[in-house]
Amino acid sequence: MHAKLLVPMESPTTVETPPLGAEDAGAEPSAAARRRLIWTIAGIVIGGLLLVGIGLLASERSAAESEWAGTVLASPQAKPEIVLTDTSGQPYDLRAETAGTTTILMFGYTSCPDVCPINLASLDGALDELGDNRSNGVRVVFVTVDPERDTPEVLRRYLDQFDSNFVGLTGTPEEIRAAQAAADVPGAVRDPQTTPDGYTVGHASQLIAYQPDGQARIVYPFGTRQSDWTRDLRRLLTGEQPS
Repeated sequence: MHAKLLVPMESPTTVETPPLGAEDAGAEPSAAARRRLIWTIAGIVIGGLLLVGIGLLASERSAAESEWAGTVLASPQAKPEIVLTDTSGQPYDLRAETAGTTTILMFGYTSCPDVCPINLASLDGALDELGDNRSNGVRVVFVTVDPERDTPEVLRRYLDQFDSNFVGLTGTPEEIRAAQAAADVPGAVRDPQTTPDGYTVGHASQLIAYQPDGQARIVYPFGTRQSDWTRDLRRLLTGEQPS
Protein backbone atom coordinates (compact mmCIF):
# COMPACT_ATOMS: atom_id res chain seq x y z
CA MET A 1 0.00 0.00 0.00
CA HIS A 2 1.33 3.46 -0.95
CA ALA A 3 0.95 6.29 1.55
CA LYS A 4 -0.95 9.24 0.20
CA LEU A 5 0.69 12.66 0.36
CA LEU A 6 -1.83 15.05 1.88
CA VAL A 7 -1.63 18.51 0.29
CA PRO A 8 -3.49 21.34 2.04
CA MET A 9 -6.14 22.77 -0.16
CA GLU A 10 -5.85 26.45 -1.06
CA SER A 11 -8.26 28.79 -2.61
CA PRO A 12 -8.25 28.72 -6.41
CA THR A 13 -5.89 31.14 -8.14
CA THR A 14 -6.69 32.70 -11.43
CA VAL A 15 -3.87 32.45 -13.97
CA GLU A 16 -3.81 34.72 -16.96
CA THR A 17 -3.13 32.59 -20.04
CA PRO A 18 -2.06 34.37 -23.21
CA PRO A 19 -4.22 33.69 -26.18
CA LEU A 20 -3.09 31.03 -28.63
CA GLY A 21 -0.59 32.39 -31.10
CA ALA A 22 0.62 35.12 -28.80
CA GLU A 23 4.46 35.34 -28.53
CA ASP A 24 6.42 35.78 -25.36
CA ALA A 25 8.80 38.60 -26.07
CA GLY A 26 11.56 37.05 -23.89
CA ALA A 27 11.25 33.44 -25.16
CA GLU A 28 12.94 33.79 -28.56
CA PRO A 29 16.16 35.49 -27.34
CA SER A 30 16.47 32.91 -24.59
CA ALA A 31 16.17 30.01 -27.05
CA ALA A 32 18.68 31.64 -29.41
CA ALA A 33 21.10 32.15 -26.57
CA ARG A 34 20.78 28.51 -25.62
CA ARG A 35 21.47 27.46 -29.19
CA ARG A 36 24.53 29.70 -29.35
CA LEU A 37 25.79 28.22 -26.10
CA ILE A 38 25.25 24.66 -27.36
CA TRP A 39 27.13 25.37 -30.60
CA THR A 40 29.94 27.07 -28.70
CA ILE A 41 30.35 24.09 -26.38
CA ALA A 42 30.17 21.69 -29.34
CA GLY A 43 32.85 23.69 -31.16
CA ILE A 44 35.12 23.60 -28.13
CA VAL A 45 34.64 19.84 -27.72
CA ILE A 46 35.22 19.10 -31.41
CA GLY A 47 38.26 21.37 -31.50
CA GLY A 48 39.67 19.65 -28.45
CA LEU A 49 39.12 16.21 -29.97
CA LEU A 50 40.82 17.31 -33.20
CA LEU A 51 43.83 18.58 -31.28
CA VAL A 52 44.04 15.32 -29.34
CA GLY A 53 43.76 13.32 -32.57
CA ILE A 54 46.45 15.39 -34.28
CA GLY A 55 48.69 14.95 -31.26
CA LEU A 56 48.19 11.19 -31.26
CA LEU A 57 48.89 10.95 -35.00
CA ALA A 58 52.04 13.02 -34.62
CA SER A 59 53.13 10.88 -31.71
CA GLU A 60 52.49 7.65 -33.63
CA ARG A 61 54.29 9.00 -36.70
CA SER A 62 57.28 10.04 -34.58
CA ALA A 63 57.37 6.61 -32.92
CA ALA A 64 57.09 4.84 -36.30
CA GLU A 65 59.91 6.93 -37.75
CA SER A 66 62.15 6.21 -34.78
CA GLU A 67 61.59 2.45 -34.93
CA TRP A 68 63.58 0.07 -37.10
CA ALA A 69 62.09 -2.75 -39.14
CA GLY A 70 64.73 -5.24 -38.02
CA THR A 71 65.98 -6.55 -34.69
CA VAL A 72 68.59 -4.31 -33.11
CA LEU A 73 71.50 -6.38 -31.78
CA ALA A 74 72.52 -6.13 -28.15
CA SER A 75 76.08 -5.41 -29.26
CA PRO A 76 77.58 -4.74 -32.72
CA GLN A 77 78.99 -7.65 -34.72
CA ALA A 78 82.03 -7.18 -36.94
CA LYS A 79 81.82 -8.10 -40.60
CA PRO A 80 83.25 -11.64 -40.81
CA GLU A 81 86.44 -12.57 -42.60
CA ILE A 82 84.99 -14.57 -45.46
CA VAL A 83 86.73 -15.38 -48.74
CA LEU A 84 84.60 -17.31 -51.22
CA THR A 85 84.24 -17.54 -55.01
CA ASP A 86 82.14 -15.06 -56.96
CA THR A 87 80.10 -15.75 -60.08
CA SER A 88 83.03 -14.93 -62.34
CA GLY A 89 85.10 -17.61 -60.65
CA GLN A 90 87.33 -15.16 -58.79
CA PRO A 91 88.10 -15.07 -55.05
CA TYR A 92 85.89 -12.58 -53.21
CA ASP A 93 87.09 -11.15 -49.90
CA LEU A 94 83.94 -9.91 -48.20
CA ARG A 95 85.63 -7.37 -45.97
CA ALA A 96 87.87 -5.92 -48.65
CA GLU A 97 85.32 -5.88 -51.46
CA THR A 98 82.56 -4.23 -49.41
CA ALA A 99 84.68 -1.83 -47.36
CA GLY A 100 83.00 1.51 -46.76
CA THR A 101 79.59 0.36 -47.95
CA THR A 102 76.29 -0.62 -46.36
CA THR A 103 76.36 -4.38 -46.92
CA ILE A 104 73.38 -6.71 -46.73
CA LEU A 105 74.51 -10.31 -46.27
CA MET A 106 72.16 -13.24 -46.72
CA PHE A 107 72.45 -17.01 -47.09
CA GLY A 108 70.17 -19.01 -49.36
CA TYR A 109 69.97 -21.04 -52.57
CA THR A 110 68.54 -20.63 -56.02
CA SER A 111 65.97 -23.44 -55.67
CA CYS A 112 64.48 -21.85 -52.55
CA PRO A 113 60.70 -21.74 -53.06
CA ASP A 114 59.85 -18.66 -51.04
CA VAL A 115 62.26 -17.03 -48.55
CA CYS A 116 65.07 -16.14 -50.96
CA PRO A 117 63.05 -14.75 -53.87
CA ILE A 118 60.86 -12.69 -51.55
CA ASN A 119 63.85 -11.21 -49.70
CA LEU A 120 65.70 -10.44 -52.93
CA ALA A 121 62.66 -8.91 -54.61
CA SER A 122 61.99 -6.64 -51.64
CA LEU A 123 65.59 -5.46 -51.60
CA ASP A 124 65.59 -4.90 -55.35
CA GLY A 125 62.45 -2.77 -55.11
CA ALA A 126 63.88 -0.73 -52.25
CA LEU A 127 67.10 -0.03 -54.15
CA ASP A 128 65.07 1.10 -57.15
CA GLU A 129 63.24 3.56 -54.91
CA LEU A 130 66.52 4.92 -53.54
CA GLY A 131 67.84 5.65 -57.01
CA ASP A 132 71.30 5.10 -58.41
CA ASN A 133 73.00 7.80 -56.35
CA ARG A 134 71.97 6.16 -53.10
CA SER A 135 71.85 2.48 -54.06
CA ASN A 136 75.47 2.64 -55.22
CA GLY A 137 76.39 2.75 -51.54
CA VAL A 138 74.69 -0.61 -50.89
CA ARG A 139 76.10 -4.07 -51.53
CA VAL A 140 73.81 -7.09 -51.47
CA VAL A 141 75.79 -10.31 -51.03
CA PHE A 142 74.06 -13.66 -51.51
CA VAL A 143 75.96 -16.76 -50.30
CA THR A 144 74.59 -20.07 -51.53
CA VAL A 145 74.13 -22.89 -49.05
CA ASP A 146 73.65 -25.35 -51.92
CA PRO A 147 76.99 -25.28 -53.76
CA GLU A 148 76.29 -28.66 -55.35
CA ARG A 149 73.56 -27.23 -57.57
CA ASP A 150 74.42 -23.52 -57.43
CA THR A 151 77.37 -23.27 -59.76
CA PRO A 152 78.67 -19.75 -60.48
CA GLU A 153 76.72 -19.74 -63.75
CA VAL A 154 73.46 -20.83 -62.12
CA LEU A 155 73.93 -18.33 -59.33
CA ARG A 156 74.55 -15.46 -61.76
CA ARG A 157 71.48 -16.21 -63.86
CA TYR A 158 69.36 -16.39 -60.73
CA LEU A 159 70.53 -13.09 -59.23
CA ASP A 160 70.25 -11.28 -62.56
CA GLN A 161 66.50 -11.81 -62.37
CA PHE A 162 66.53 -9.33 -59.48
CA ASP A 163 69.56 -7.07 -59.86
CA SER A 164 72.71 -7.60 -61.88
CA ASN A 165 74.66 -5.80 -59.16
CA PHE A 166 73.82 -8.41 -56.52
CA VAL A 167 76.94 -10.36 -55.58
CA GLY A 168 76.70 -14.16 -55.61
CA LEU A 169 79.20 -16.30 -53.72
CA THR A 170 79.82 -20.02 -53.59
CA GLY A 171 82.50 -22.39 -52.38
CA THR A 172 83.09 -25.88 -51.07
CA PRO A 173 80.66 -27.27 -48.49
CA GLU A 174 83.35 -26.76 -45.85
CA GLU A 175 83.88 -23.13 -46.88
CA ILE A 176 80.14 -22.48 -46.81
CA ARG A 177 79.80 -23.96 -43.32
CA ALA A 178 82.73 -21.86 -42.12
CA ALA A 179 81.16 -18.72 -43.63
CA GLN A 180 77.88 -19.33 -41.79
CA ALA A 181 79.71 -19.84 -38.53
CA ALA A 182 81.75 -16.67 -39.07
CA ALA A 183 78.55 -14.69 -39.72
CA ASP A 184 76.98 -16.21 -36.59
CA VAL A 185 73.99 -17.76 -38.37
CA PRO A 186 72.67 -21.32 -38.03
CA GLY A 187 74.14 -23.81 -40.46
CA ALA A 188 71.98 -24.93 -43.37
CA VAL A 189 70.51 -28.43 -43.30
CA ARG A 190 69.45 -30.46 -46.32
CA ASP A 191 66.00 -32.00 -46.03
CA PRO A 192 66.44 -35.78 -46.37
CA GLN A 193 63.07 -36.07 -48.11
CA THR A 194 63.14 -35.37 -51.80
CA THR A 195 60.46 -33.67 -53.88
CA PRO A 196 59.69 -33.93 -57.62
CA ASP A 197 62.02 -30.95 -58.10
CA GLY A 198 64.78 -32.32 -55.87
CA TYR A 199 65.71 -31.64 -52.28
CA THR A 200 65.12 -28.53 -50.19
CA VAL A 201 67.53 -26.86 -47.79
CA GLY A 202 66.65 -25.35 -44.46
CA HIS A 203 68.72 -22.20 -43.94
CA ALA A 204 68.95 -18.95 -42.01
CA SER A 205 66.34 -16.52 -43.33
CA GLN A 206 67.63 -13.33 -41.71
CA LEU A 207 69.59 -10.62 -43.52
CA ILE A 208 72.50 -8.95 -41.74
CA ALA A 209 73.12 -5.23 -42.34
CA TYR A 210 76.74 -4.08 -41.97
CA GLN A 211 77.34 -0.35 -41.96
CA PRO A 212 80.33 1.41 -43.57
CA ASP A 213 82.35 1.03 -40.36
CA GLY A 214 82.13 -2.75 -40.80
CA GLN A 215 79.78 -3.32 -37.88
CA ALA A 216 76.33 -4.93 -37.91
CA ARG A 217 73.89 -3.44 -35.44
CA ILE A 218 70.65 -4.78 -36.88
CA VAL A 219 69.34 -7.98 -38.47
CA TYR A 220 66.26 -8.11 -40.70
CA PRO A 221 63.78 -11.00 -40.66
CA PHE A 222 62.26 -12.76 -43.64
CA GLY A 223 59.26 -10.82 -44.88
CA THR A 224 60.60 -7.32 -44.22
CA ARG A 225 58.53 -5.09 -46.49
CA GLN A 226 59.99 -3.12 -49.36
CA SER A 227 58.81 0.16 -47.82
CA ASP A 228 60.60 -0.70 -44.56
CA TRP A 229 63.79 -1.55 -46.45
CA THR A 230 63.61 1.77 -48.28
CA ARG A 231 63.16 3.73 -45.07
CA ASP A 232 65.83 1.88 -43.11
CA LEU A 233 68.40 1.86 -45.91
CA ARG A 234 68.12 5.64 -46.19
CA ARG A 235 68.90 5.92 -42.50
CA LEU A 236 71.73 3.40 -42.60
CA LEU A 237 73.31 5.22 -45.56
CA THR A 238 73.39 8.46 -43.60
CA GLY A 239 75.32 6.72 -40.83
CA GLU A 240 72.45 6.54 -38.33
CA GLN A 241 73.11 3.70 -35.91
CA PRO A 242 70.17 1.47 -34.91
CA SER A 243 69.51 1.54 -31.20
